[in-house]
Amino acid sequence: MEAPRLAHTMSSPTSPCEEGIKNLSLEAIQLCDRDGNKSQDSGIAEMEELPVPHNIKISNITCDSFKISWDMDSKSKDRITHYFIDLNKKENKNSNKFKHKDVPTKLVAKAVPLPMTVRGHWFLSPRTEYTVAVQTASKQVDGDYVVSEWSEIIEFCTADYSKVHLTQLLEKAEVIAGRMLKLSVFYRNQHKEYFDYIREHHGNAMQPSVKDNSGSHGSPISGKLEGIFFSCNTEFNTGKPPQDSPYGRYRFEIAAEKLFNPNTNLYFGDFYCMYTAYHYVILVIAPVGSPGDEFCKQRLPQLNIKDNKFLTCDEEDGVMVYHHAQDVILEVIYTDPVDLSLGTVAEITGHQLMSLSTANAKKDPSCKTCNISVGR
Repeated sequence: MEAPRLAHTMSSPTSPCEEGIKNLSLEAIQLCDRDGNKSQDSGIAEMEELPVPHNIKISNITCDSFKISWDMDSKSKDRITHYFIDLNKKENKNSNKFKHKDVPTKLVAKAVPLPMTVRGHWFLSPRTEYTVAVQTASKQVDGDYVVSEWSEIIEFCTADYSKVHLTQLLEKAEVIAGRMLKLSVFYRNQHKEYFDYIREHHGNAMQPSVKDNSGSHGSPISGKLEGIFFSCNTEFNTGKPPQDSPYGRYRFEIAAEKLFNPNTNLYFGDFYCMYTAYHYVILVIAPVGSPGDEFCKQRLPQLNIKDNKFLTCDEEDGVMVYHHAQDVILEVIYTDPVDLSLGTVAEITGHQLMSLSTANAKKDPSCKTCNISVGR
C-alpha cells in the first residue's frame, strides 16, 4: 500500500532537475533492508533485475538538505518508477531512534531526473554524519514493488547554519532582548590556577581557545572559532557585575573600551536556552582585519556597534558609553589575546553557581523561543 504523502516535510521543487521531488514521501510500510531482507507483509515483490545505483554523489549540502545523484546501467532503466532512499544517522545506521517514533528512515521518491534534492528538517539535522543507500523500484499494478539490490553505502555530513539561518535566530533573539542597561567593564571568571598558569606560561596574556559545543547544534562557531569568553551583564539594582559565578572565584575585569570600540567589529553568533526560562546570546567582538574578524565576516551576521538590541558602543559628549540587553544573558567572545595588565584580577565574594555553567551545554530543541524551522 502506498504511503500517504507528507508534503510538509519536503520543499517544493526549485528547478526542472528537481521536478517530482514534491512527491518525495516517507514510506509507511516496512521496506527491505540494505541486505535485501524483506518482511512478509512488506508489499514488495520478489526481486527482479533492475539497475543498481552506483557511483553515488552527494552535493549542495546544507544544514537540512542535500542533492543526490548516481549512475545506472541502461538495462531495464525505463521500468523504474520510484527510488527508495535509506537515510540513517551514522552512529545509528541499523535502527530508527528518532524523537518522533513514526518517522522512518526510508524515503520514497518518484523517479525524476537526477540530481534530486532531499530536504526536510524532520529527519535532517545540521552538522550530523549520515549514511545513505539507494534502490531503484518498479511499482506494479497490484501496488507491490519490484526492487533492485541496494547501492553501496555513502557517508556525508550536513552543514552548519548559514547566515540566513543565523539571521532568523538573530531576529528571534531581538524579540526578547529587553531594554538596555549601562555597563562599564567586561569580566571573565576562572579559578586561581588559571590565572597563575597564564602568568607563568603565556607571558601574562590570556590566549584564545576553540569554542566548545554549547548552544545550537548548527552554530558555525562551535568547535571552530578561537576566542576568549567574557561576560558583561550587570545587576539591575547596582549596575555592576554580579558577585556569583559558575566558572571560578577569581575575576578578571577590564574596561569596556579596551575590548569594544570603533576599531572592532561585532557579530551575532548564537541564541539558545538549556531547558530554562532564561536565554543566552553569543556575540563575537573581533579587532578589524584580524583572523577572527575574517572568520566571522564569512559566517556570521554583523551588527552595527552603535545600534543593535544586545550590546552597543557609542560616543556621548566625548566619552564612550556602553549598554547591554537586560533580558538575555550575553556571552561575549573576544578573538585576540588579552594581557592581564590591561585589567585587574581579584577574588569575588559570592557563590560559585555551577548550575549556570554553559560548558558544552545542550540546547533545548523544543523551545519555541529560540529554535528555527530547520534541522536541530
